Amino acid sequence: MQIGIIGGTGPAGRGLAVRAAQAGHDVFLGSREAERAVEVAKGIHEANPGLAGSIEGKANEDAVLATDLVVLATPWEGAVATVRGLREQLEGRVVVSMVNALMKEGREMLPLYPPRGSMAGQIAAAIPNSKVAAAFHHLPAKDMEDLGSGLEADVLVCGDNAEAIEITLAFTNSIDALREIHAGSLAQASPIEAFTAVCITLNIRHKAHSTVRLAGI
Repeated sequence: MQIGIIGGTGPAGRGLAVRAAQAGHDVFLGSREAERAVEVAKGIHEANPGLAGSIEGKANEDAVLATDLVVLATPWEGAVATVRGLREQLEGRVVVSMVNALMKEGREMLPLYPPRGSMAGQIAAAIPNSKVAAAFHHLPAKDMEDLGSGLEADVLVCGDNAEAIEITLAFTNSIDALREIHAGSLAQASPIEAFTAVCITLNIRHKAHSTVRLAGI
């Protein structure tokens, strides 16, 4: 596949880009500043020689063109404004939100609940002509970016559009370290996003990089 990552220069976007390229996908790493994206993409290739796919840095609006899947990896505060600004480029495309609305209080992370219940819901309302799914919320960014970390994780995928679900599940399944699990409709994004606060709090408390693994499925 050709994968566009909006806000791809942050830790979450970089981690997904590395794993996607390792699986043979071509990744367009997006940023508000194209020069920054080019620099980050070059650094990823230098740190990971021999990736099966490519990683190319672009401005956000260029990163989403001619892609099979677009992943939104921006900080939550600017996510809705970002996709609204790209509404025309995102029309008709599959867009996957991995955005979590969280705040830190002491040594704990706490979930915030947007008016539509989840950031995925907010994003779907902002780009109604796109096909929105939600996934990749609970992945530790450092372990995603480090191909030698031994990462194994389940990825909960939810959404209301059948094509978005199918493509997101297939993309997730193509990455060796990840197992895809269809978690239901986009309404499930609210508890899925909120649980990210628990995951990060556990990692802070136990100085770990834990992942979500569901037994019995």
